[in-house]
Amino acid sequence: MAQGQIYKIHSDFYYVDDGEQIFECKIREVLKKRKEKIFVGDFVEFDGGVIEEILPRKNFISRPSVSNIDQVVVVSALKEPDLNFLQLNRYIALAKYFKIPAVLCFNKSDLKFEKNLKTKIHDIYEPLGYKIVYTSATEHNGITTFERLLKDKTSVLCGNSGVGKSSLINAINPELNLRTKSVSEKTQRGTHTTRHSEIMKIGENTRIVDTPGFSNVKFDFLLPTEIGGLFDEIAPLKDECKYPDCLHIKEDGCNVLANINKIDQTRYESYLAFVEEAKSYKEKIKYEGVKTEHSKKLVHNKQIAKISTKKRESGRNTLKQNLKKFDIDE
Repeated sequence: MAQGQIYKIHSDFYYVDDGEQIFECKIREVLKKRKEKIFVGDFVEFDGGVIEEILPRKNFISRPSVSNIDQVVVVSALKEPDLNFLQLNRYIALAKYFKIPAVLCFNKSDLKFEKNLKTKIHDIYEPLGYKIVYTSATEHNGITTFERLLKDKTSVLCGNSGVGKSSLINAINPELNLRTKSVSEKTQRGTHTTRHSEIMKIGENTRIVDTPGFSNVKFDFLLPTEIGGLFDEIAPLKDECKYPDCLHIKEDGCNVLANINKIDQTRYESYLAFVEEAKSYKEKIKYEGVKTEHSKKLVHNKQIAKISTKKRESGRNTLKQNLKKFDIDE
């Protein structure tokens, strides 16, 4: 049985690269019954154009669905659109949640932007240990440095529409000729040009995952008390708070608030925004509960599809009806 990596998913077809050629595959029905979600970046076993098994992932991001990546490259524009610290911090926190290193790329450095913006960026993110690179895809400035950060890694690019992700990829490899669109003067927002996630080879061992975007990411899947762990400057302070469920907003004995002068205002404002998003999740599970039923089970050291409780009960009811129909004692 052959092995390869899924580099693109389109409709119900999975395109698998075995290192020498591309195979158009479908997935085995048993994987559908298990409700196995297949990501771009997954390594799989396949035979005769059919994917038989998904190999273990080293990591993944659930939305957009990509796996087995070495770093997240957060692309922001210094101008057109203006730098949005809330969104920048959102992508950084998302990478932190999935335990994937993040690199910060600030594009459109050729434009006129706020005088002290670069100083502000360095003051906030350098102490947190993030690698920072400035680029101009149109003027080709910083592209060599950007390439070095990508070398021999699989990187996923994320950022708002219009910041120049596709333009950066084109600057590295013009042969890819990805579609780009300019930012609207009225809304200061770009238009998504990437339609699906796809792994693109830039060099022998260098790959970029171009995605349709992370624009709808919200932290409405975590509890409010978990948000502090996504901020490197808050995480070491929160353990010294008086109460273990402290949200660092107005609580008595909060160590984070006692050291608030050590936290940049835009970072703390982002933290508060994400806590508010998480509160909706807390309310949801409060009334709905979080119990979920697994779609597969282990039998003789093999994972097989598990019939849901609803379907199982339906089957039992049908059996009882048939027994009564033929007057057979149960």
